[in-house]
Amino acid sequence: MPPRTPDARETLKRLEWTVLRRLDGIMQGDYRTLFRGAGLDLAELREYQLGDDVRAIDWNVTARMDTPYVRQFLEDREITMWFLLDMSPSVDFGAAGRTKRDLLVDFVTVMARLLTRHGNRIGAVLFSGAGQRIIPAAGGTGHVVRLVAEMQNAPRLPRSPRTDLGSLIAASFQALARRSFVFLVSDFLSVTGWDRALALLAQRHEVLAVRLSDPAEWKLPDVGSVVLADAETGEQILVDTHDRRFRARFSEASARRRSETSSLLKRAGVEELSLSTDGDLAHDIVRAAAERKRRRGAQAFRAARPGAGARKEMA
Repeated sequence: MPPRTPDARETLKRLEWTVLRRLDGIMQGDYRTLFRGAGLDLAELREYQLGDDVRAIDWNVTARMDTPYVRQFLEDREITMWFLLDMSPSVDFGAAGRTKRDLLVDFVTVMARLLTRHGNRIGAVLFSGAGQRIIPAAGGTGHVVRLVAEMQNAPRLPRSPRTDLGSLIAASFQALARRSFVFLVSDFLSVTGWDRALALLAQRHEVLAVRLSDPAEWKLPDVGSVVLADAETGEQILVDTHDRRFRARFSEASARRRSETSSLLKRAGVEELSLSTDGDLAHDIVRAAAERKRRRGAQAFRAARPGAGARKEMA
């Protein structure tokens, strides 16, 4: 008998106790450090403060006033968040009792509950080999429960065509009518070309790539002869894990793929958050918030140095 799918409300309650309460204690409500809106309606101009987003600097005003000024938008007070979710068969992999899909559900549930209880709206695009499903943006606990149920009940396909993240991203263009903060949650095991669509998405929206992984994808254990199967196509291959050179080549190929994915994300102008099935979700979210704050502070410091405005105008 297959294991019972948890009830969406049970999942939400479990994560409120195990993750959200820890985040409340650590971050003390400062969630906007990680998620800042990027609105369209200009509300005011004000003098730059350390930690402001360098992209909000108004260079014309800065040049005239000889001190950095930033634009503040009405929408900055309310963020519309979208989750682009890769639910393809490869996310059903997990070697230690927890799959990447489990990790995806937990992460999205935590973020959705955290954001909606602060008055924000969330929507989602679920992508699998069976097609796409769009959940329009809305707020409230009931909407979070609906999203959790949709993720938990998404079909687990035994096989499918190879994942095309470019199609998932392209499908989101029409759904995201207004500027939003977008989470792209995937293991990035996809056919090539998705980085071009992602770069176009990042021109309009603020995007955070959430990369899912499992330790068994990085390093093979020495367990003798085993059959490895492609989670999507079903293609199988017999390998001898006693062979130390084969295990080394596997680890090198895995490291190379992770490095290439990070390079593509950076080239597309997208920040990355890495999550592992053996990790601590609350710790990883806090780490991402700290790194994001540090990066933005460094960008703002460089932009505020004397002559920065002039250099920008010349560029």
